[in-house]
Amino acid sequence: MAHCVAPDAEAVLDREFPVLDKGFVRLVDYLGSDERVVQSARVSYGAGTKTYREDAGLIDYLLRNRHTSPFEQVVLTFHVKLPVFVARQWIRHRTARLNEISGRYSVMNDDFYIPAPEDVALQSTDNKQGRSPDVMEAGAAEKVREAFAEGQKKAYAGYVSQINGGLARELARINLPLSIYTEWYWQIDLHNLFHFLELRLDAHAQKEIRLYAEVLFDIAGKVAPRCCASFKEHVLDGVKFSGAEFVELQKRLGTEGGRARPCAPGGGDIPPLNSKRFEEKLKTGRQT
Repeated sequence: MAHCVAPDAEAVLDREFPVLDKGFVRLVDYLGSDERVVQSARVSYGAGTKTYREDAGLIDYLLRNRHTSPFEQVVLTFHVKLPVFVARQWIRHRTARLNEISGRYSVMNDDFYIPAPEDVALQSTDNKQGRSPDVMEAGAAEKVREAFAEGQKKAYAGYVSQINGGLARELARINLPLSIYTEWYWQIDLHNLFHFLELRLDAHAQKEIRLYAEVLFDIAGKVAPRCCASFKEHVLDGVKFSGAEFVELQKRLGTEGGRARPCAPGGGDIPPLNSKRFEEKLKTGRQT
């Protein structure tokens, strides 16, 4: 099969999509598309691309049944500008290739992230790793933003002073805060991008990285629209049930039989805490 060209992807190559106050995501290059996925899946028996409906059906089948290798045939390269604290969450996904700007070789730019007023909130009382959904009062939020800006200004002034005084760049950078922006080239195949997006588009992910994930998903949809539509249907909008939850569903639907089996102490009953999560899944469709 010849080189795959996705017209929608061609239209956005090298275009910067803004994220946060100073960041962006840019599609630098891509290899493959929906057609590459179905072609690689059919290579074992030599059949070529079928109709649009048949191709979409095959992609659905592959995704539902976790046949992941055909999705690895599609590769995307992004240029991303992001705050260091977002980068440190992002780098936990170790299934990509990246090259980041180096503060040893380059003088870092005076670019720092300051959250918008509507994103300034207190610590959540029921989530140890997140913020409260309630926005801080406007005046208090502005004081926080001013304190951030003042701290960043002071830190950068100290950095420049050390650089001008001849201190090695690799040492001068160490007092710069996590809010400073960095840049990297990030290359990843579609299968592993989907894993990244499954986690980082989740409501539990920090908002700042979630905003980057939304842009990545939109761009990926221009490269492989049928794959992304299937991923949204079966993963992002899907809900998984545990064995005990499945037994409970069977009971409620009156279809006990085939797969019904004890899955938890008490003959398959869902423990109280898990029961609350189960009811939340049924009510909202959210994987909690």
